[in-house]
Amino acid sequence: MSISSIGRSQSLYRNQSLYKNQHLNQQRNAQKLSSGKRINSAADDAAGLAIAQKLLKQQKGLDMGTRNAATAQDMVNVADGGLSMISDSLQRMRELSVQASNSAIYGPDDRAAIQQEISQLNDYVSSAAGTTQFNNKNLLDGTMSNAQVASGPDGSGMNITMPNATSASLGISGYNVTGNFDISSIDSALNNVSSARSSLGAAFNRLGHTISNNSNTSLNTSAAHSRIEDLDYGKAVSDKKKDDLLKEYRILMQRKQQEEFGTVNRLLKF
Repeated sequence: MSISSIGRSQSLYRNQSLYKNQHLNQQRNAQKLSSGKRINSAADDAAGLAIAQKLLKQQKGLDMGTRNAATAQDMVNVADGGLSMISDSLQRMRELSVQASNSAIYGPDDRAAIQQEISQLNDYVSSAAGTTQFNNKNLLDGTMSNAQVASGPDGSGMNITMPNATSASLGISGYNVTGNFDISSIDSALNNVSSARSSLGAAFNRLGHTISNNSNTSLNTSAAHSRIEDLDYGKAVSDKKKDDLLKEYRILMQRKQQEEFGTVNRLLKF
């Protein structure tokens, strides 16, 4: 084998190796540019991929926790609306009870007429407690005494105590002003409803703080995930242009080298 043949073979081997590496880099750059991600497989960055997946898991958990908390706020609003109507009915029942207490003016027939409205209001209290629903679940009849809200990224969260606002639970079932009656039973029912509404209001505010915290944490987690996994387009485009220039340069140098080998070979033959 001649010296020129050996040199040509070594040059060819080096060029093939450079070509393979260059072709592999071009493929990876093209994949990154098309996907918009710096990490498309574990081979791109094994440690980065593991960290990015953990951050993505946390982010998605936080986003779902935020949605759960917002939905729970809607549920609390529905329950509070039902309690508000029950409270209005109790206020009217108390007003009528005070009226019926005025025996100086109202006789048995008058109190019987007043009782008709009180009975209708009392029935409404039980009806409202039994029909106030959210997602087909009764909220105020005691069947949902403890509502668990998965507001955390791991499924944890807070419990919301739903009140029992039926007439029987409030202690006004069978309330009647035609005989001996005690207005304090209405007062006690009003206090219980007001206490339940205060508890729901506190739960609503806590959910609001949870939503704000989840949103802020999710935003920063998403930014951290993006820095690890997403592609820096400016740098990627610059690298692609550099690879293209290097490819052109190598082609030119390969041609020049081949011409030089051809010249040397001709001189040796001469």
